[in-house]
Amino acid sequence: MSVAGPAAARPAYFTTGWTNGHNPWAIALVVTMATFMEVLDTSIANVSLPHIAGNLSVTQDQSTWVLTSYLVSNAVVLPISGWVASKVGRKRFYMTCVIIFTLSSFLCGVAPSLGFLIFFRVLQGLGGGGLGPSEQAILADTFPVAKRGMAFAVYGMAVVLAPAIGPTLGGFITDHFSWRWIFFINIPVGLVSLLLTQRLVSDPPHIQAAKERTGRIDYVGLGLIAVGLAFLEIVLDKGQEDDWFASSFITASAVIAGVALVSFVMWERKQKNPVVDVTLFRSRTFATANVMMLTLGLTLYASTVLLPQFMQVLMGYSAQQAGMALSPGGFVVILLLPFVGKMLGRGVDARALIAFGFVSLSLSLFYMTRHLYVGIDFPTAVSLRALQSIGLPFLFIPINTLVYAGVPPEKNNAVSGIVNLSRNMGGDIGIAFATTLIARRTQFHQNALVEHTSNYSSVFTARLAAAAASFERAGASSWEATRQAMVAVYRQVQQQSVTLAYIDALKALAIATAAMLPLLLLAQRPRPQGAPAGGH
Repeated sequence: MSVAGPAAARPAYFTTGWTNGHNPWAIALVVTMATFMEVLDTSIANVSLPHIAGNLSVTQDQSTWVLTSYLVSNAVVLPISGWVASKVGRKRFYMTCVIIFTLSSFLCGVAPSLGFLIFFRVLQGLGGGGLGPSEQAILADTFPVAKRGMAFAVYGMAVVLAPAIGPTLGGFITDHFSWRWIFFINIPVGLVSLLLTQRLVSDPPHIQAAKERTGRIDYVGLGLIAVGLAFLEIVLDKGQEDDWFASSFITASAVIAGVALVSFVMWERKQKNPVVDVTLFRSRTFATANVMMLTLGLTLYASTVLLPQFMQVLMGYSAQQAGMALSPGGFVVILLLPFVGKMLGRGVDARALIAFGFVSLSLSLFYMTRHLYVGIDFPTAVSLRALQSIGLPFLFIPINTLVYAGVPPEKNNAVSGIVNLSRNMGGDIGIAFATTLIARRTQFHQNALVEHTSNYSSVFTARLAAAAASFERAGASSWEATRQAMVAVYRQVQQQSVTLAYIDALKALAIATAAMLPLLLLAQRPRPQGAPAGGH
């Protein structure tokens, strides 16, 4: 991908970064604050749904729309955020998103009914959807290419750490205060972020120039992507609950999503001023980086759901206790992010770091399948998550660096919107995939195990007799002891079936991450010192 005009003719800030006289690290920390809270809101409400349902007098199934509504509106904004930022100015767009997110967080906290809460969550998703892409684009312009690794390490602390601590924090707040405070905590952070952004952040000259070049609103493209992504999110979030394509609603939603998204791509390819610059995918490096980011999101969010869910369903842990098993993994990520950023800054090939990250993540998932069982102790669960977390920084930062290779600075807004959409959609796909696979494979394994629980099986009859004898020695009658033994055996069958299903899900994730390694052969190495591969 090339850009009109030689590199020598470009302003110096293209290679040195644009700070307008402010400390770049101060800018990085300021724009990370609101993004951290936004990403946190994608997972913090999960453990509060039973409390929300009870307090608002609705069913558990109805309360899940609190999550779906946020994800739908968030997904719609992500890909078009680059275009909107170029149209109105990135700083103005970012601050507007912070205002909407903060105000809607307050409204969510005071919502008197489920209908109002869902409506305010839609507004919150619309505001939050623009924060991550805007921050990433700001960091890409603030720091030169050689220092982007460290800058994206700061961003990674928000995007990778927030989903991990969300369930823990949400459980703590809900248990000790009220579910409404999971929204109220956004307010002071949003206000501080708004004040500091006004003082420290400014748009570089090429953003000012982009306002004049950006054409009128492409209403057709905007409508197609809004409809397509909204219905796709509904399919992913509600599919398993409604038995996927056995439901006419899910089938219709999938058809609408497919037609709208295919039509969107075909339409945008012919537009002079597209809402989403799909021509960026002509670059093999850009396309490859987005596929890898989608896979990273899939694995990160799916594994973040699997381990706490396993501990809650099979071992009786509370949401807060299960979430605590993830927290040490977050500290591993924090420790490694600056290290990976420094390696990139010293010229280490991003592709080599990505290869190590996928190998590490795949092996850790395979290792987890060998050590996951009913009765696993808490330290083992923590160590498994910590081991899995080692590969994440080696993926998140290098992939985010690679996606900008060969892309001109004036398209940083578009790049950040697309790559953030890839990560979020990967997360949604991962959660839907994991929950569906566990449900289907649990039934499969239960049917297989039940075949061995008949009176014709000497192993089964011997175990049943031993269990009955144990209950009889404890004081139960012969009939009651036999009944209790049958219940105990059936409980073991259920536990083993669910455990095997979780293992199957982890194996599938391990295979998916390992399959990314050959894609690295398609990516180009970003040139150091601000000269991306594919050049200007």
